[in-house]
Amino acid sequence: MQVTSVGHAGFHIQTDAGSILCDPWVNPAYFTSWFPFPDNTQLDWDALGDCDYLYVSHLHKDHFDPQNLAEHVNKDTTVLLPDYPVPDLKNELIKLGFHKFFETTNSVKHRLSGPKGDLDIMIIALRAPADGPIGDSGLVVTDGKTVAFNMNDARPVDLDVLTEEFGHVDVHMLQYSGAIWYPMVYDMVERAKKAFGVQKRQRQMDRARQYIEQIGATWVIPSAGPPCFLDDELRFLNDVYEDPANIFPDQMVFLDQMRRNGHDKGLLMMPGTTAEFTGSTLDALTHPLPVEEVEAIFTTGKAQYIEDFAQRQAGVIAAEKAAWASAEGEPLLEPLRQLFEPIMSATDQICDGIGYPVALMLGAETVVLDFPKRIVREPLLKERFRYSFTIAPELVRTAVRDNEPDWVNSIFLSTRFRARRVGGYNEFLYTFFKCLTDERIAYADGWFAEAHDDTATIVKDGYEIQRRCPHLKADLSKFGIVEGNKLTCNLHGWDWNLDTGRCLTSRGHELRTTKLEA
Repeated sequence: MQVTSVGHAGFHIQTDAGSILCDPWVNPAYFTSWFPFPDNTQLDWDALGDCDYLYVSHLHKDHFDPQNLAEHVNKDTTVLLPDYPVPDLKNELIKLGFHKFFETTNSVKHRLSGPKGDLDIMIIALRAPADGPIGDSGLVVTDGKTVAFNMNDARPVDLDVLTEEFGHVDVHMLQYSGAIWYPMVYDMVERAKKAFGVQKRQRQMDRARQYIEQIGATWVIPSAGPPCFLDDELRFLNDVYEDPANIFPDQMVFLDQMRRNGHDKGLLMMPGTTAEFTGSTLDALTHPLPVEEVEAIFTTGKAQYIEDFAQRQAGVIAAEKAAWASAEGEPLLEPLRQLFEPIMSATDQICDGIGYPVALMLGAETVVLDFPKRIVREPLLKERFRYSFTIAPELVRTAVRDNEPDWVNSIFLSTRFRARRVGGYNEFLYTFFKCLTDERIAYADGWFAEAHDDTATIVKDGYEIQRRCPHLKADLSKFGIVEGNKLTCNLHGWDWNLDTGRCLTSRGHELRTTKLEA
């Protein structure tokens, strides 16, 4: 099996039985904020796109690149489709001209029989509202000799089925770096922001190492991040100054952490790097540049590399910005009322979970999303808000113009906004913003309403607690860490007070817990 990095979470997997192109992202994403790092524009995308199978893990725009798919990928290829609750991914691919789909069943092993031979695959589909834009997934593939698990930035809860069906995993690709806007966009004192950044940076790498330990693959390829920020106003987000509070550490940082924790089988790959495997044996690792030049891109030469990259992409950034809607125009109150009120009226769980009015500060105009009343309105005199977003009006006008169904996957991941909150993170609020269609909001509301079995318990550090995390049902025997009377679920970094069961991260999500007698 030959595995070639095509940048970020993208890989080209070549076997005797056919090739699979995974998550081929090259064009800027999220209001031209994110670029692949290192630069992958020099790859032969027509050759890569002449593949037997296409796998797009989910609709986040650093995985689903419609321009690249439209221009370079063979429309007669067979798309390996995750088993998602809403058909958005399939519909978007159909719009681009793809017409052959192999529809998988979640966590079920399938055989692909083609003219070149057979491949066994499994797609682990995550279906909770918090997983990507209503869905994220990971791909397992074997050619009979080598087993590869491309987890990209999915966070599977139960991976026993993987080893039961495929045995030992030879190569594991996974995310270790940030794909979020927290804490950078929040209005808070700088010291607190740095402390939260340090915590976020370490937790995401700890989570990745937990997955590595759980899967037990021979070889690990850090992937799916970090992005590169080339716009002048966002350049400070790049991790080029060894800032321990920066949430976007690169591959070299994580490989060093792996080594310091006893794992020396990590592979550094850049776009164009090829690794050849026979089972668990690495037969060859070939970079497109000399090794010292590759390593310099991530270390001593990183700042200059990003500067040069920014210069090459300056025209692309300018063209993208020119295509945004104008900041000027009619007030946004009525368009946002038409957009949001039908969604609000279709959900009880989410609106009640948000529980208070939220302000959108759009230049000179403020629009209030009054979730308790299910209406969009102007602010009241001297009204204060527990949650507010300051967003440039041109971004909102563009999202409205383009019928954007997911502001998380456009405005928020762009980091081109500011947020203020009093109290903890509100999962329901961000779920609302990623579910701006009838199908999505109906599914998400039903998911929150559904009863989950939390009867199983575990004993951990003097407490009997429910086994499954109240957030997204992670197994706390594997992902739970106890420090004093605080439990942290490392899958998403959520915290609970073990004496009271109260969630310290978000509203609701109470944990069943009992302190055991000494």
